[in-house]
Amino acid sequence: MSFESLGLSHHIIHSVKQLGYLKPFPIQEQTIPVILSGKDLMGIAQTGSGKTACFVMPILEKLQQQEVKRDRNIQVLVLVPTRELAIQIDEVFRAFTGHLKREIKTMAVYGGVSINPQMKGMLGVEVLTATPGRLLDLIHNKALSISQIQHLVIDEADKMFQLGFEDELKQIFALLPKKKQTTLFSATLNDKISEIKNILAIQPVVVEIAKDALDIDKIDQVAYHVTAETKGPFLRYLIKENKMNQVLVFVSSTRTADKLVEKLLKNKIRAISIHGEKSQGSRRDHLDYFKKGDVQVLVATDLIGRGIHIDALPVVINFELPRSPLDYVHRIGRTGRAHDAGSAITLLTDEDMHHFGVIQKKMGKTVEIKPTTDINLHGY
Repeated sequence: MSFESLGLSHHIIHSVKQLGYLKPFPIQEQTIPVILSGKDLMGIAQTGSGKTACFVMPILEKLQQQEVKRDRNIQVLVLVPTRELAIQIDEVFRAFTGHLKREIKTMAVYGGVSINPQMKGMLGVEVLTATPGRLLDLIHNKALSISQIQHLVIDEADKMFQLGFEDELKQIFALLPKKKQTTLFSATLNDKISEIKNILAIQPVVVEIAKDALDIDKIDQVAYHVTAETKGPFLRYLIKENKMNQVLVFVSSTRTADKLVEKLLKNKIRAISIHGEKSQGSRRDHLDYFKKGDVQVLVATDLIGRGIHIDALPVVINFELPRSPLDYVHRIGRTGRAHDAGSAITLLTDEDMHHFGVIQKKMGKTVEIKPTTDINLHGY
């Protein structure tokens, strides 16, 4: 099945191709037509299964057909449990807006930072991705209204309750219009998710996708124990000592990606970054440079990294761990493709050890963790 067959216009397909996606993930095949049809949806799928694009593409598809509104009435509200997820989802929206019929303003808001810039930037926002507490703060300050939203998305709904957002959600639900399209995504189906359905008075189409499995047996995995101070020098040591000519490095944020490239270039390692804040043309060019061998290292975030398909990519390095075990599996799955062996290297600080233990347990494989204290990193 192709993206074209799902009912998406060439405006969206253009971005799909530039991002490097070859075909829809199973959950995208089943959910995109449902959302385009206007029906409520509940998707049960693991993090990293491609679910963000499930709602981003059809929502933008529908929104681009409407007249632009330059006020403080949000058209699409995406509720998420964490700041990191809010930023990531907003990056996905931005990545798909480059070739739409008209400009669509998106924004992510979350706590832990000053509310004033968020209040000032709210005018004209049509798609808002928000954590519940900060959303309520903005509403109380009259920075925006959610009384006219057309589409409500709740992502990682199960985590909303794990993190104690039940009261905030009920306050938000009370402010929403009765008529709207609702999309819920959760890793599990439980009583709390059913409670959300009842509060919102919806009977959604339910799509459940079993955990997908990548063949990771042919990938040689190894991890190295480093400190926060030695992580950068050790990465440069690995690349230089092993004469790596094509290595994909994963990081967790766009800021880290750009800073890491800056350090690599200073140390005479040809590197380039690719992430959601770069233009469509820039992402395409950078990926081409990497594929052709013009640069040794491509530093990527998970958003763009999932769309990178390179035959016989020899090495993937996790400079930072991803949020979920499935994201880790998909990262290392960029190597070891087309029946070729591949190598996956992970750099771990003390703070990463517990999370990496969870990743190994979920993956069903034990990865050797090697010390680095005896390695001379002087000059790296």
